[in-house]
Amino acid sequence: MTPSDLLRSRRVAPSILSSDFARLGEQVADVMAAGARVIHVDVMDGHFVPPITIGPLIVSALADRVHGAGGMLDVHLMIERPERQIEEFAKAGADNVTLHFEATPHVHRTVQLIHEHGCSAGVALNPATPAAALAEVAGDLDLALCMTVNPGWGGQPFIAATNDKVRRLRALLGDAVALEVDGGIDTATAGPCAEAGATFFVAGSHIFGADDPAAAYVAVAQAAGAVV
Repeated sequence: MTPSDLLRSRRVAPSILSSDFARLGEQVADVMAAGARVIHVDVMDGHFVPPITIGPLIVSALADRVHGAGGMLDVHLMIERPERQIEEFAKAGADNVTLHFEATPHVHRTVQLIHEHGCSAGVALNPATPAAALAEVAGDLDLALCMTVNPGWGGQPFIAATNDKVRRLRALLGDAVALEVDGGIDTATAGPCAEAGATFFVAGSHIFGADDPAAAYVAVAQAAGAVV
């Protein structure tokens, strides 16, 4: 399937933030063999959020494996001034690039830049940022990401009140834009998020922290009513 096809379906996106980096390729292969086609890459710079994680080199290392299996790389930039890094992530093999609304004064320009580099474009909102913040760019988006925890660390508990925000976002965006939730997604929270209008479900520690990540992926996908 193409990235555009994947964006139009309901999918669970395993987040490699919670993977065992000594076994990264193996673990990605395992969840893709179980049916995953969207691999989520959390990029953190130590400024927008305190941790520092990974960059284009990891995206490049995974690109052939993910694309060869018919999947896409969903790159989530939790970094300041993301517009400065779009070209490098696109060259590395990113298929979708999502920036944070709060991370740059040039959201519209950066969305256009992502498209110019051949990627689909998303904008993420922190928990305290209202859904209405996306009103002026909604028509330019391929994906919107509603953070269901405060960004920065895996393993945080889901913020239950954000399901109401997911509903507001779906009403604002219509049906053409993928709506992603990220943070605390597991077999208990995925279903209510889907009922609220989410179509992409980022799950990190619940999948890669499990004894059997492939089985954990399938369980979350079934809970979300997503393609397995």
